[in-house]
Amino acid sequence: MAVREERRNLLDEDNSLSSPVRDDSGTARPMAAICDPSRIHHRIVVLMFMCFLGFGSYFCYDNPAALQTQVLQDMNLNTSKFMQLYAWYSWPNVVLCFLGGFLLDRVFGIRLGTVIFSLFVCVGQVIFAAGAFFNAFWLMALGRFVFGIGGESLAVAQNTYAVNWFKGKEVNLVFGLQLSMARLGSTVNMNIMGWVYNRIQDLMGHAGHTTLGVTLLIASSTCIFSLLCALVLGYLDKRAERLLNKEQGKTGEVIKLTDVKDFSLSLWLIFIICVAYYVAIFPFIGLGQVFFIEKFNFSPTQARAVNSIVYIISAPASPVLGFLVDKTGRNLIWVLCAVVTTLASHMMLAFTFWNPWIAMCLLGVSYSLLACALWPMVAFVVPEHQLGTAYGFMQSIQNLGLALIAMAAGAILDNRGYLFLEVFFCACICMALIAIVMLYFVNYLRGGELNLSASARAKLQKSSSSDSE
Repeated sequence: MAVREERRNLLDEDNSLSSPVRDDSGTARPMAAICDPSRIHHRIVVLMFMCFLGFGSYFCYDNPAALQTQVLQDMNLNTSKFMQLYAWYSWPNVVLCFLGGFLLDRVFGIRLGTVIFSLFVCVGQVIFAAGAFFNAFWLMALGRFVFGIGGESLAVAQNTYAVNWFKGKEVNLVFGLQLSMARLGSTVNMNIMGWVYNRIQDLMGHAGHTTLGVTLLIASSTCIFSLLCALVLGYLDKRAERLLNKEQGKTGEVIKLTDVKDFSLSLWLIFIICVAYYVAIFPFIGLGQVFFIEKFNFSPTQARAVNSIVYIISAPASPVLGFLVDKTGRNLIWVLCAVVTTLASHMMLAFTFWNPWIAMCLLGVSYSLLACALWPMVAFVVPEHQLGTAYGFMQSIQNLGLALIAMAAGAILDNRGYLFLEVFFCACICMALIAIVMLYFVNYLRGGELNLSASARAKLQKSSSSDSE
């Protein structure tokens, strides 16, 4: 009860210009609103650093995609080796999805853990840049591996800070703002890195792996900026703990691998949908720049712009579509719509020469819609005490699928070309579609809880709460 009261004190707003807070000597004194951790003004400042905490990670994640042409040429790589840069990012997260929350809660604490994972992101990006500078692909792969160790766990830390500071009516808005900032980082990366490379090339007088290395090193400045945000957040959180006597945030993730044996068929079908869908999105974006140049005769600038439209649309669309799904329910129908629309987008890109902006805009909307409708369904089929394990396992197999399909996509492109690769992505989406149809029938036989309307679900939850009391 004491902890709950302290958190409520942190979240409550006061209409006065200042509120009494005890200083180090224990004396109550007025404090300006922007400096008072119990006030909304101070939390807005915290939110700014919170949003920028993951900016560098998301900015640098798609550096290979933004510089696909340059990486292939300067490092003398085939597509298969190029896609290993994405696979090496995913490999550590096959395991860290289970361990990240534990390390943050039990070993480091949220403040130190956030700084440590931010350091991994910074060091990984610098190693990645050094690999390009010295023309050593193995060093680039090592850099992506180290970068991956920090990237996903940093996102967990960011969400933990959000819940700790904004738990209540503001938290959904905060999560939406964080997601928008993440997509902004990816979008800026896609559209600016080619320009940065060209400016470095002009200064150095030639292209090549040294130019690529300098460009990637410049990109690492965004990771350093995020590290500074982690340090400031740690200070502000420690200060709030001291002034308000509140506890340090926890991820709330409870991982028990023994729970896997209790997972239902519905949950396994959700896992299949997740993996089969996302492997047709991220590897495609990783290879998209050259695809648009070769098939549609786009300039590199045009290719980068159309390749980034998925992230551009996702930034504003995710909060709006999330609100829509919350208000209507019918998660299965929304997931079905997202998958069918994605399949149509890939088929348009594969078999027509229509303006690719149409297909990519559809892909951006459907990608955002699926994320809003699919991930919450896990909570509908899993008991609360197994949620941490279920989400950890879902992220783990997603990263495993991304690592394997990234390498497979590179090999397919080297040997068969873009048309065969698009057919392969369509096949992955069809697998997700089959899983949705199966999930629909399984859900129908078990009472239809996954496809309830929002009002029906609210009544069911109210009834369950009454029964438990």
